[in-house]
Amino acid sequence: MAFLRWALVMVPLVLLLGLASAMLGQAGPGNRWFASLARPPAMPPDWLFPLAWTLLYILMGIALALVLSARGARGRGIAVALFVIQLALNLGWSPLFFGAHRIDAALILIALLFVVAVLAAWRFAAIRPLAGALMLPYLAWLLFAGYLNYEIARLNPDAGALAPGGANTQIRL
Repeated sequence: MAFLRWALVMVPLVLLLGLASAMLGQAGPGNRWFASLARPPAMPPDWLFPLAWTLLYILMGIALALVLSARGARGRGIAVALFVIQLALNLGWSPLFFGAHRIDAALILIALLFVVAVLAAWRFAAIRPLAGALMLPYLAWLLFAGYLNYEIARLNPDAGALAPGGANTQIRL
């Protein structure tokens, strides 16, 4: 029963935070700056990203709920802290990439995010193996997203200076 209570809170919370990050960062096909960039051949269609992230955030929320419901488990606090850190890094990526047009900085962020997410998944697996397994699709997607970020940076060396329509749409950080 504790798992269900945690899941009913954590899954929607993680989903809402992900949505807020995407909206704050102006992520998606409506972003004129992003639409103007050269993209790698392996870039999936635009419709796949919200679908993939929705599924990944649901899996992450369930994994978190599994760990939170493991009261008294050794290392639970560290596992949750690592999860929160990686989620904060995750939520910062869209505003950095799509909003601030900082492709190189976003690539560094996603590399750091991947390392912390691996540590979180490892700690989750030590507490509840299923929780660690639920993080694996996310880790795979982060690797793919890192590849896409790298390729977009390589294909668009002046991307930070681009602002369609002559307007400066960069967010100052």
